Amino acid sequence: MASRTRRAERREEPLSRERIVEAAIALLDTAGEGGLTFRALSERLATGPGAIYWHVTGKDELLSAAADVVVAGALSDGTAGATPQEAIRALALGVFDAMDAHPWIGTQLARAPAQSPLLRVFEHLGRQVQALGVPHAAQFTAACALLNYILGVGGQNAANARAHRPDTSRTEFLDTTSAAWAELDPDEYAFTRNVAAQLRDHDDREEFLAGIDLILTGITASH
Repeated sequence: MASRTRRAERREEPLSRERIVEAAIALLDTAGEGGLTFRALSERLATGPGAIYWHVTGKDELLSAAADVVVAGALSDGTAGATPQEAIRALALGVFDAMDAHPWIGTQLARAPAQSPLLRVFEHLGRQVQALGVPHAAQFTAACALLNYILGVGGQNAANARAHRPDTSRTEFLDTTSAAWAELDPDEYAFTRNVAAQLRDHDDREEFLAGIDLILTGITASH
């Protein structure tokens, strides 16, 4: 009875594109891109697939809209009064955290580089690169270097999180990996063995921001 009541209450809520996208994000977060089907979405929204198709034309449009909402949220924090370097660090960390919370975002951004979710990030980065005083001829390269680093490291961090067994914590995973690195062949993997302990103790977000700072240092030193 309670279940039927909840379904009835949900049916009374007007179906909108916003509600559909919100439900899609929830499905993507729990079941991944493969779990986002119009059947599963219909069950979650207590409606029929035809009603959903009235608002979105297909899965590709739905994925793009879901990514756009998440990315827009990641870029929504105000940076008024911040230096260009501070704004870029905040923007980068917002996208990094969004990819950590929504692992499917990285794949979607890489798959659709000409669509608005990725363009939002590129535009915000580009404006701050301009504010740094980078010459026009070098602005595209500088913005692309930052964008590719953010997507690459953010995507790898999300992939690493998914690789953990459900019964294994991040600390246990790093301890195991660090110990395995320390046992590698000393001639073939001299550097990797030397930094094995740093892998165990590092903080992903701090390492990510350190990489952003290295790129910013290179950009400002070059121009």
